[in-house]
Amino acid sequence: MEELIKRAAKDLSDSKYAIALTGAGISTESGIPDFRGPSGVWTKNPKAEKMAFRSYDVFLENPKDWWIERLTGPRLLKGLENATPNPGHYALADLERLGIFKCVITQNVDGLHEKAGNVSLIEYHGNSLKLRCVSCSTRFSRDEVDLEELLEQNNLPPICPKCEGVVKSDSVAFGEPIPTNFAHRSLEEVEKCDLMLICGTSAVVYPFANLPRIAEQKQTVTIIEVNAEATPLTREGISDYLIQGKTGEILPKIVVEVKKLFKKNIL
Repeated sequence: MEELIKRAAKDLSDSKYAIALTGAGISTESGIPDFRGPSGVWTKNPKAEKMAFRSYDVFLENPKDWWIERLTGPRLLKGLENATPNPGHYALADLERLGIFKCVITQNVDGLHEKAGNVSLIEYHGNSLKLRCVSCSTRFSRDEVDLEELLEQNNLPPICPKCEGVVKSDSVAFGEPIPTNFAHRSLEEVEKCDLMLICGTSAVVYPFANLPRIAEQKQTVTIIEVNAEATPLTREGISDYLIQGKTGEILPKIVVEVKKLFKKNIL
């Protein structure tokens, strides 16, 4: 593994435009459960998965009822607002500050990359701590809207102050289109990159899982996986190599090796 870590550090240092893709695996080490793993939310509660597949249809049919259910029903992911980044998140932020990463594209809706310090960030599936107007795509902090007061006053759903469109949670539901600006910018970053570091994703949720495949078609990009287990990207030969283990342990070691290379080049 140590040789692969050094190889990844060298590849990152030699890259001109590196990006990272991250999934639930990087956040499980912050105590946030994934959905499809052995102890995943939907593995333990298949009924919740079926409800999730219906969620967007329910929103379109009756956004008021959708909001009432969101505010009064059980929450699948509790305590996200109190979750803190782990060493894997901080390592990616360090690599951005060092000028290695030009962008991080994440499937995660927990906001931990932003908390860790990543600035060039695309939250592909949105952020559960934010709200979004479905008409004009304006995003809001949850603190800007008193949802509990709207519930008490029977004034749900929230209405966008800019265009008077209906507001929903920013996190993208099954069947809901990826916001156009997120989708377009992600494709632009994939087209520009010469290295893609894939961290903690099973690579089975589409269209996000298409991004490495689009990059691989260029044949001029290095694709590295840091994952607890092999994925379809590994088995299909999409990635050049896999560093198997916890992102919170491997990514900080990569940062250490990158800094050594930087110091050596300066000397």
